[in-house]
Amino acid sequence: MADPTGREAVAAVWRIDSARIVGALARYTGDFALAEDLGQEALAEALVTWPREGVPRNPAGWLLTVGRRRAIDVFRRRAARDERYAVLARDLGEGGASSGGAPADPVRDAEEVLWDPDRIDDDVLALMFVSCHPVLPREARVALTLRVVGGLTSDEIAKALLVPTATVQARITRAKKALGAARVPFEVPSAGERAERLGSVLNVVYLIFTEGSSASSGDDLLRPGLAGEAQRLARVLARLVPEEPEVHGLLALLELTAARFPARTGADGRPVLLEHQDRRRWDRAAIRRGRAALARAERAGRGLGAYGLQAAIAECHALAPSVGATDWERVVLVYEALGRLAPSPVVDLNRAVAVSMARGPAAALPIVDGLAAAGALPNSHLLPGVRGELLTRLGRTGEARVELELAVRLCGNGSERSVLEGKLAALG
Repeated sequence: MADPTGREAVAAVWRIDSARIVGALARYTGDFALAEDLGQEALAEALVTWPREGVPRNPAGWLLTVGRRRAIDVFRRRAARDERYAVLARDLGEGGASSGGAPADPVRDAEEVLWDPDRIDDDVLALMFVSCHPVLPREARVALTLRVVGGLTSDEIAKALLVPTATVQARITRAKKALGAARVPFEVPSAGERAERLGSVLNVVYLIFTEGSSASSGDDLLRPGLAGEAQRLARVLARLVPEEPEVHGLLALLELTAARFPARTGADGRPVLLEHQDRRRWDRAAIRRGRAALARAERAGRGLGAYGLQAAIAECHALAPSVGATDWERVVLVYEALGRLAPSPVVDLNRAVAVSMARGPAAALPIVDGLAAAGALPNSHLLPGVRGELLTRLGRTGEARVELELAVRLCGNGSERSVLEGKLAALG
């Protein structure tokens, strides 16, 4: 009898184990692009077979077995007696027998697939480093990571990033070709290379979370699914490289920021600013997880990195009972440290906001004016939005109106734009 839950089971198993499956296939074949294709073929076979024949006892093993058999077919087509095919065939006990299609007894064969936990961890870690390789442009790293490490389909990625599915597919295809052309090996980098390239991996996870926590376009302020995927990837990294304090710093930042999600929008979906949020709705379990991750980063004794410092700022908010009771002077100091470690106009703008809360808008306005004079963030609504808020608090209504009107024009997110329009209307 057909199993009506088969397709749901396929989706669930793939989301949980896709990175392990693709990583194992990449290790067996030595070809990252081929491994991703083989994983997709196994997924397609499961979507046909499981609803009809039932979910196997070892679903992930079934998918891996199908993928490995497909690999044999590929190598057979490339060279009938290729040495690599012979090794793979002996590995499966195939000899020279035909392998076409899914396993004759996928449930039984899948039970033979045994994974070494240490090797699985290496496979997943290698997969993350390959997907986030510096040879790829930022957009390609994000799409490829969500596909091969996160297990999302092209449609899911397109929906999350608000781009056409064809665009996502093109990015992934170009990324795989670029990795092949650059002959990027499927391996965990050496200790020296890992430290250098870990920043790329962390940056991709952070970018995914940022888009989920403050959507750059569309009508919704939050995309919880996308942010949640970034949190999951950060947890995987923290387990795979526990000796790296900045990994824990990133995880802390994501947990502490996501803890505020339940209070960031009202029942009507409109954004709720920090000063108006009901802090009783903040996720206390997420705050505890974030603080634990931050403490682990601090225990490394190397000083906090950029993500750890941002997490320390998020912790200040998490511990304060209200905006007025927040330790804004500490927030300013941490932003100053962050500006020295990772200087950027966004950091300076956030520091200006903290200065305005600690010392008043008159103290903060020169920082923002300096950014404006330097032409910082020219296409972002953030700078005129903050400047308009400061000018409003200083009673300079006419100038504030000009800045807020500019912010409204530049803002691509409908929810954030409505907040800016509300501030503009309040000027009278």
